[in-house]
Amino acid sequence: MEKTKQKKQTDVKPVYKDKLYELTINETPIVFILKSKGILWFDPEKGYEREVKYCPNQKTIFVDEMKGVQRLEHVSFKDGQLFVPKEKQTLQKFLEVHPLNGKKFKEHNAVQIAEDDLTVLEMELEAMNTAQTIDVDHAEAILRSELGNEVSKMTSKELKRDLLLFAKNNPKLFLELANDENINIRNMGIRAVENNIINLSSDQRTFEWASTGRKLITVPFDENPYSALAAWFKTDEGVEVYQTIEKKLK
Repeated sequence: MEKTKQKKQTDVKPVYKDKLYELTINETPIVFILKSKGILWFDPEKGYEREVKYCPNQKTIFVDEMKGVQRLEHVSFKDGQLFVPKEKQTLQKFLEVHPLNGKKFKEHNAVQIAEDDLTVLEMELEAMNTAQTIDVDHAEAILRSELGNEVSKMTSKELKRDLLLFAKNNPKLFLELANDENINIRNMGIRAVENNIINLSSDQRTFEWASTGRKLITVPFDENPYSALAAWFKTDEGVEVYQTIEKKLK
């Protein structure tokens, strides 16, 4: 019985299929010729590098296994694509191990493309649904990170419209900002500066009361000043300042 199972497992036949390869470089030339000789590939089964090249008259891509004349042939992408029928297994193997595979070209994978598209669409849908439920203050906080003090001049309808457009055009960043627990606190700090309640020094390192010049915090090196202020607002000392600013802005 055990021998029968082992035999069934080893009797699996390889599946041969046509394959399409596409260039991934930004500017696609009319013709792109792939290097097809003098390439070393590390063979994990043998534990050392082997030279590979594409010769259509050979049954292997490994130079140490080739016999007789080695007739080289250019491997060319035309208009960014290269179609390789299932009969050309040697060429498919050569493209599989080529060092530029994944860097300048890749195999066209319809299933993977569909999965990627679905992920993007689902993220866009989630972002749009989230944008629909966000109140005006939260919308202002999110958009301020993108538009700066321009949001202060916008009506609630304009805020809602631009929020939905932001969610549609950049769903990943939108969701990150929408789920950022500090974004409303950070927005309060920005509004406080815009309304001259507190000042941020020209070197972006110090916040102080605008009325007295008394220093509130020193921004840590290499940290966004408003992110640092938002974190400070959560401290015992910062909470009192935050509450005072909140009252002044109402």
